[in-house]
Amino acid sequence: MDIVRNAPRGARYRGIVPALALLLALLPGGAPLAEEVELKVGDLAPGFTLVDQNGVARNLSEYRGEWVVLYFYPKDDTPGCTTEACNFRDDYFALRERGARVLGVSVDSAESHAAFAEKYGLPFPLLADTGHVVTNAYGTLGGIWPLRLARRETFIIDPQGHIAKVYRSVKAKTHSREVIADLDALQAETN
Repeated sequence: MDIVRNAPRGARYRGIVPALALLLALLPGGAPLAEEVELKVGDLAPGFTLVDQNGVARNLSEYRGEWVVLYFYPKDDTPGCTTEACNFRDDYFALRERGARVLGVSVDSAESHAAFAEKYGLPFPLLADTGHVVTNAYGTLGGIWPLRLARRETFIIDPQGHIAKVYRSVKAKTHSREVIADLDALQAETN
């Protein structure tokens, strides 16, 4: 007897929908949502308060006066996201020497972030946007219901709170170095 053939109607396709949703969300650009926001250089960065992996509420305004590298990523402890996070970890001191703070954001929970940060020794806050408020405000929420994830995008925010650089297409392996080079150029322009 063929169990799949005798399964209730639609049962054999149940696993395909979540897999397809994940694939769409992880494709470059992901699947945009209905109300897509497109922030540009010069725009005021939307303010927010989110909890980090240690349960600490982080408000973007607490970083006013400093450069902020706000990077969005799809999912904790997945290959591309781990590569990107570990590269930011490895370049953390170079970024701090430039007066920049690194903040990672995904829709994962603070508990998931805590495990991810501990496993890879990540020295910067990972912010839990479980309600999709910040990913919506920055236009980085992708995927289709029920699987909505942050797309891999980054914003450099200047010390006055304005967006200085937007990365809509990010290569996880080289992104942190690209950010450092762009920070150098942006800081040279302002001096």
